[in-house]
Amino acid sequence: MLLSGSRAERPAVLSSSKDGRPKLSVRGICKFYDDTVALDRVDLDVHDGEFLTLLGPSGSGKTTLLQTICGLTAPTWGQLFIDGEDRTHTPPNKRDIGVVFQNYALFPHLTVIENIAFPLKVQGERRETIASKVARVLDMVNLGHTADRYPSELSGGQQQRVALARCLVYDPAIILMDEPLGALDRKLREVMQREIKRIHRETGTTIIFVTHDQEEALALSDRICLMNDGRIAQIGTPREMYEQPQSAFVADFIGVSSIFEGVSENGYLATGDGPLPLPAGAANASTGYLVLRPEILSLSAEGLLTGQVVETVYAGSEAKVIIRTGAGKEVILRHEGAGVPELGSSVGVTWRADAAVFITRKS
Repeated sequence: MLLSGSRAERPAVLSSSKDGRPKLSVRGICKFYDDTVALDRVDLDVHDGEFLTLLGPSGSGKTTLLQTICGLTAPTWGQLFIDGEDRTHTPPNKRDIGVVFQNYALFPHLTVIENIAFPLKVQGERRETIASKVARVLDMVNLGHTADRYPSELSGGQQQRVALARCLVYDPAIILMDEPLGALDRKLREVMQREIKRIHRETGTTIIFVTHDQEEALALSDRICLMNDGRIAQIGTPREMYEQPQSAFVADFIGVSSIFEGVSENGYLATGDGPLPLPAGAANASTGYLVLRPEILSLSAEGLLTGQVVETVYAGSEAKVIIRTGAGKEVILRHEGAGVPELGSSVGVTWRADAAVFITRKS
């Protein structure tokens, strides 16, 4: 059994300082569905005003964690604190959390103004206060001209902004966004990403954002919490996650990588394609992974690796070149300018050793 300790041993309120207390703290959260472990001893702190993204493949536990935070799913074990107070068993409507869903969840029979005003009416706010707050958030999301329209008269992006405005209008402690851009086309997603980033910057609201899209996570987040098999694989800034992955899973999921496994020997990794240079400081006689990002690789007549071009993908200012090595490993690099190699041609690939990343395999 994964669980240990007892509720009596855990504090009712987290110790905190004026400036150091997290907005949200998850402590030892577990969730079981019969024999299935959805969350396995998750510990997570989210800071006031932070934009944190829960990222991971399907089944990694990110949505279950989101539902646990907002109270739609009760944890099997563990505690959840908001502003230092234990909210583990607090009903969803008492947690001061707003949720933006992928399907918007707008009331079709209410206008934009009425949809946004709804939570304030439920709270019993005065009419003058409601009008003032609704006008403020309408301006914030640039939807003043749609105030009297119904959801069916709006585009997908406009509906998503109405859903966000409905959360912002009553100033919740935390806003949760569950894959809110999943139903939008690529161009509109990029527009909405900029809008969400702008609104977060202007309001300073604490946002927890769920997605399986790594590019979206890198573009939006202050920090990323990457999940796998119900556990946190790594937490860090987008730059830390991309440049300093702590496992092969993280390196493979965040960005594009060519990953070679082998044993380090005197500054080289022994692989089926021969010895490959390791960055300085790599532990000797360690089994691990050499991570090569596309941007550090270049074509060379006499490369550290050789192989055959199996695919090229035109992408405007650059081309993606996919090369298969003699040992059958695929290597992806970005090639700028003219001279893209032809399919089937033999090429060499080189890189600066210290630009690569070596990850020691954990036992």
